[in-house]
Amino acid sequence: MARSLAAVLGRGIAAFPAARSATIASGFFYQNGSRYSTTVPNDPDTREDFRPTSKIESSGLSLKDIVEQDVKENPVMIYMKGVPDFPCCGFSPLAVKVLNCYTVPISTHNILEDPELKNAVKAFSNWPTFPQIFINGEFIGGSDIVLSMHQTILRKSVRRNCGMNSFAQGRES
Repeated sequence: MARSLAAVLGRGIAAFPAARSATIASGFFYQNGSRYSTTVPNDPDTREDFRPTSKIESSGLSLKDIVEQDVKENPVMIYMKGVPDFPCCGFSPLAVKVLNCYTVPISTHNILEDPELKNAVKAFSNWPTFPQIFINGEFIGGSDIVLSMHQTILRKSVRRNCGMNSFAQGRES
């Protein structure tokens, strides 16, 4: 019996660690029974060289230059809410899941960490929503576009490998 792609992808997304019980609270989140901090402590006893630094601020590049560089240097670049292992919206894990089907290296940037970067990406692509996917330097769109492209590729593959007649007969039964 044929399963719908949506059902297969939905079940696949449920396998992501973030899809299982994770509760976010201010400054930290719990995942699989562990507590993770998302803030930097303001402890005066913490040595300066142990404090996290922003690579963006210390690079001397403008945010527009950083976005251009990311898109140019990474074959697949996703600006998303969260990270692949802990996405913070329903569309981001869908994009990652679809693109992982093609076993290509995926680079991501969490736009929630830097509101200025988020605005720079919006201005660069002239697109208001996230995730934003760039492939080989070209803005493709969001998860809906990537999913549609993936489904088209699957349909063509089935038709090519099974023949149009057997594909049509399989749908009727």
